[in-house]
Amino acid sequence: MLRPNKLKASLRQGTPVFGLLNSIPSPLIVEMIGYAGYDFVILDMEHVGVNPETLENMIRSAECADLTALVRVPDITPSTILRVLDCGAQGIVVPCVRNRDEAEQIVSASRYHPLGNRGISGGRNTGFGTMDLVSYMELANREIMVVAMIEDQEGVSNIDEIASVPGIDMILEGAIDLSQSYGVPAQPLDTNVQQAIQTVAASCRRHDIPFCAIPRADGQFEAWSRQGVHAFLLGDDRGVSFRALKGCLSAYYR
Repeated sequence: MLRPNKLKASLRQGTPVFGLLNSIPSPLIVEMIGYAGYDFVILDMEHVGVNPETLENMIRSAECADLTALVRVPDITPSTILRVLDCGAQGIVVPCVRNRDEAEQIVSASRYHPLGNRGISGGRNTGFGTMDLVSYMELANREIMVVAMIEDQEGVSNIDEIASVPGIDMILEGAIDLSQSYGVPAQPLDTNVQQAIQTVAASCRRHDIPFCAIPRADGQFEAWSRQGVHAFLLGDDRGVSFRALKGCLSAYYR
């Protein structure tokens, strides 16, 4: 059954929150992320070939570990967003949002009337009918998060329009794709890319929307914290796992 969104509540309170991108489609990994103490996980459907049944079980694992599960969908197609939310995700992350129209589309696909036009279904979100549909729809409209990723120059140019759309709950930077858009592929620390990210963050402050930063260099976490940023994505589970595996071996291998 859909529950109150702890991530959304923490963001309202200004409490620091930390998440990981999930690139290993395994319920066990998601459960481990929760028990490791992370606040949220972004289950990736954009670059990962996860099947619907596995995705639903990964969301169940997040629920067991008291971890807020968001899903990065591959595009703004309403039917995809619908199925992800019907699986029980507490929010969606949409890549490469470029303008106000796209932002409005993803909000509409994620909310019920009068805030949107999401289709209604029973099932696990209502506790298989133990919560009436009206109560569920009110809860979903209040608790489901919509997160827009800004990943190209067009999105940066239109950031004030995007951030002003009612129902956008957080904005996440995508510096790697931004670097391609600025002609410096795979260089997220390039000056122009970092300036673009600062432009996005400044717009979030103006519109009172949480900005989620991805610290990539020493001192960035502290710098973002001084700017009042409270949400941080700390890489992906694939990279974290690989580094941990290498570190374990290096303690013995000479």
